[in-house]
Amino acid sequence: MSYIKRETVLILDFGSQYTQLIARRVRELSVYCEIVPYLSAWDRIRTEPPAGLILSGGPDSVCRPSSPSLPREVFDAGIPTLGICYGLQLLAHSLGGRVASGGERREYGPALVDVRAADTLLEGLPSSFQAWMSHGDRVAELPPGFRLTAESGGLIAAAGDEERKIWGLQFHPEVAHTPLGIDILANFVTRACGCSRDWTMSAFVESAVASIADRIGPEGSAICGLSGGVDSTVAATLVHRAIGDRLTCVFVDNGLLRKDEFASVLEMYRDSLHLKVVGVDASARFLSRLEGVEDPETKRRIIGEEFIRVFEAQALELGKPPFLVQGTLYPDVIESTSVRGPSAVIKSHHNVGGLPEDVNFELVEPLRELFKDEVRRVGEELGMAPRFVRRHPFPGPGLAVRILGAVNPARLAVLREADAIALEEIEKEGLADELWQAFVVLLPIRTVGVMGDDRTYENVAALRLVTSTDGMTADWARVPYGLLERISARIVNEVRGVNRVVYDITSKPPGTIEWE
Repeated sequence: MSYIKRETVLILDFGSQYTQLIARRVRELSVYCEIVPYLSAWDRIRTEPPAGLILSGGPDSVCRPSSPSLPREVFDAGIPTLGICYGLQLLAHSLGGRVASGGERREYGPALVDVRAADTLLEGLPSSFQAWMSHGDRVAELPPGFRLTAESGGLIAAAGDEERKIWGLQFHPEVAHTPLGIDILANFVTRACGCSRDWTMSAFVESAVASIADRIGPEGSAICGLSGGVDSTVAATLVHRAIGDRLTCVFVDNGLLRKDEFASVLEMYRDSLHLKVVGVDASARFLSRLEGVEDPETKRRIIGEEFIRVFEAQALELGKPPFLVQGTLYPDVIESTSVRGPSAVIKSHHNVGGLPEDVNFELVEPLRELFKDEVRRVGEELGMAPRFVRRHPFPGPGLAVRILGAVNPARLAVLREADAIALEEIEKEGLADELWQAFVVLLPIRTVGVMGDDRTYENVAALRLVTSTDGMTADWARVPYGLLERISARIVNEVRGVNRVVYDITSKPPGTIEWE
């Protein structure tokens, strides 16, 4: 679902690890932006000309014949363009300059950038500033019409062609290690692209409600698959504002929820948000389909398909509403499809890549273009209470992707108890709002232990506590040792079947937040 956007900046992705961070920074400047693969960029540009283009960095080298490139029409379209790292090298290579292979001279880490000539991009910056470099190749000769504007260690750090409105940076303005990078990006979107910077969550809500009402129509109806998480809850509240009680929400107990979650979430929706909610116990059919399945992608596809089948059955009882509302987010789309150009699909989210092909609904996904922190701000704009807006993310496939290996009622029971203990202790410590996610993973390995005077041979549970802003990157939480000790002791003492607890200290990247 698209909404009215007067100004859009397109980020053409060449596989950089920082591409999503560029998008975050541009949106922080109240400018709407989207990430598109470089391969499909020209089709999008010629049909929907954006206010500006940003060419991301990337791991490749323009010195290789098969390196990613763009049609010449992109550069001749007259659209303000900013190339970052590989983007600068591609500009130089494509427009008549020369790029030299880095060879032994690579530049990675902090560097001092010296401004040689102020231009649109560097207006207002000091004569020198700190920046983050991460490149091997370098621009040895600028294309005709380009002017050197900054150097770093004798190398070209920034250049531009004001007449053609094309600029390039060898450093990364989007990372925190370039403190003034946000000022450079602000210059680009404001001075170069002419963006009014009025894309706010308040404006989004107003536009989204109008678009949803128009899409579903004055007599149309919809059902919404609720999970208990912030994404589907905000999506349902947004659609409810647009069409009222013509929206029926369906909360499915798929047998993969946390302890006592089905009853508590149903009560929360009905009493606090005043949504029309139908509770469906479909745990038997989900667990039957998952019996013996160990591959995580297969689990996700099965669960995605079963959700759709349950919604279809409910739709028959509700007069066949043609629309299905989902809380799909931008990170779901990015990770489920190769939206980042040459990057690989990380995992199929149950509500994107996990959907079956024969879906008998028109999907309404009002949050599909938002990051998680933006969704929370939408919830606040809608007047939702903090207990809804600040709720930790919970995966659509539920505990199925927190049990490594086969899923069955016995293992689910063990994980539910261990997870409930961890969440209870985190609440007691007062850390719930500081964490992005907190949960336990049940591993398919057993270890020897000693309990009392007896030898045990039981399961290992992994504790995962992370901090994050939008879920695209995350860091493991440095919580007090005392908290970890209490969680471990209680799980081992109170949960029959677990005799060892480990703490996951892997960040994202290289790991993902969930283990599967």
